[in-house]
Amino acid sequence: MGFSFFKGGIHPPDKKALSADKPVAETKQPRRVVIPLSQHLGAPCKPIVAVNQEVKKGELIGEPTGFVSAPVHSSVSGKVISIGEFPNAMGRMVTSIVIENDGREEWTLLKDNPDYMNLSPEELKEKIKNAGIVGMGGAAFPTVVKLSPPKEKPIDTIIINGSECEPYLTGDYRLMLEHPKEILEGLRILMKVLGVKKGFVGIEDNKPAAIKSMKEAASGLEGIEIRPLHTIYPQGAEKMLIKAVTGREVPPRALPMDVKVVVQNTGTAYAIFEAVRYGKPLIDRVVTVSGEGINEPKNLFVKTGTLISHLIGECGGLKEESVKVLSGGPMMGFAISSLDIPVTKGTSGIVALTEREIAHAESFGPCIRCGRCIDACPMGLMPSMLSVYAEKGFYEGAKGYNLFDCFECGCCTYVCPSKRPIVQLVRLAKSQVKP
Repeated sequence: MGFSFFKGGIHPPDKKALSADKPVAETKQPRRVVIPLSQHLGAPCKPIVAVNQEVKKGELIGEPTGFVSAPVHSSVSGKVISIGEFPNAMGRMVTSIVIENDGREEWTLLKDNPDYMNLSPEELKEKIKNAGIVGMGGAAFPTVVKLSPPKEKPIDTIIINGSECEPYLTGDYRLMLEHPKEILEGLRILMKVLGVKKGFVGIEDNKPAAIKSMKEAASGLEGIEIRPLHTIYPQGAEKMLIKAVTGREVPPRALPMDVKVVVQNTGTAYAIFEAVRYGKPLIDRVVTVSGEGINEPKNLFVKTGTLISHLIGECGGLKEESVKVLSGGPMMGFAISSLDIPVTKGTSGIVALTEREIAHAESFGPCIRCGRCIDACPMGLMPSMLSVYAEKGFYEGAKGYNLFDCFECGCCTYVCPSKRPIVQLVRLAKSQVKP
């Protein structure tokens, strides 16, 4: 077990049995892809291709415009047929490049470098930067930024997050079963970049097969430890994970680097290995397609820019009783308004829910001051007060209750007997005031 436990948390039904035993499968070739130039936190990229231009798989098509940004590459070979504004999963219009797939899978130059561990930390970091790698647990924060801490904040520990505590999602679990050595090679690369001697892989103890797989792959690797963790949501949140693995508490409004830790997702570690070893940019990822409303739940290896409708078709389509489709899981994901939305670097799952699984917020009642949300909050906040202030429009008052310490895990909304949309109210308050 880990050294410590965090306060709060919940135990929602994990529903992972729907897809946990489904090995990762390649999707059929999409006829065309819609590749957003903003697939990451930070500045969007600018297009460096033109309509009617032929591109190859892995070719750079979007150039970063700031330090907190990440380049974008083509996930297919073919012709650029449009550059314009297209909706992303959150409903925002984002400049995107539409490429008609020629089906030839013709790569831009890739080069195998079996001696990659002999590269300098700066050379390794440059490869990670050029590959456009971002956090693949959902936040999509550019990885090179995490690997560039200020000199006054040295890092001594790296944690690979294998918790995958979000219900339904099993993509990271399958990666740990199918590619454990590659994930650990990614960890070794991260350790060399930051000059770190200690690396951990944190995995919830409801995944014994993944723990066994990773321990076997880590045998003989110096400085790397596989750490089983207590199964509780949101164990995979950075601050919770750091406390469970190291016993260190990240202060309010602080970052993991403030306690000398960097956290990366298992998918990110896998992508880092591929980028450093083969020069492969981040143009595809594992996506879990699951839920009671999907006919054949699967884990799929998906090219970025592939439409969600294509993935659902690969999984036998939606059941008649399906009423809502989420990007991500049911706790921290969000409903999408159309299936013609592209998969991005941060798309971890697509979940189709039925009516019986949904509590409708339009029928919510007043806060009854029961305190359940306070008990469940892993950050020790008072979600009840945050929601009341937001509901009344007193957004500045919500700041007094540490509004921006909330990372919107959804524990409060899950336990609320009045079915109050607490997370949505918190997001509203955040949008109305400055941090």
